[in-house]
Amino acid sequence: MKITEVAAALNAEICQKEFEDVEVCGAYTSDLLSDVMAYAKDGGALITIQAHKNTVAVASLVNISVLVICNSRPLPDDMLEAAKDEGIAVIRTKENQFTVSGKLWSLFNAGGSA
Repeated sequence: MKITEVAAALNAEICQKEFEDVEVCGAYTSDLLSDVMAYAKDGGALITIQAHKNTVAVASLVNISVLVICNSRPLPDDMLEAAKDEGIAVIRTKENQFTVSGKLWSLFNAGGSA
């Protein structure tokens, strides 16, 4: 499933649009960035409420393809600029992390619809 398909399935807003629309290889949910560095998988999505520049830095470090920012968090300009520089998609949803995680798990593992 490509990044734009993930955004559509989650009914999420694409907030940083300058990225390559690659296949997303799973997802990881965490608000603790050291946890993300230790356990997130290459090419996946990061589901979080952490909407700041450091989130982008960590995503870049572990090769995250898309940041899924939950709870309609405001996105600072410096975060979006950093994501643009790194080619990381940023999408935002009103849903919480639990709901988004469940929807993506269903899409990636059970072949169901979100």
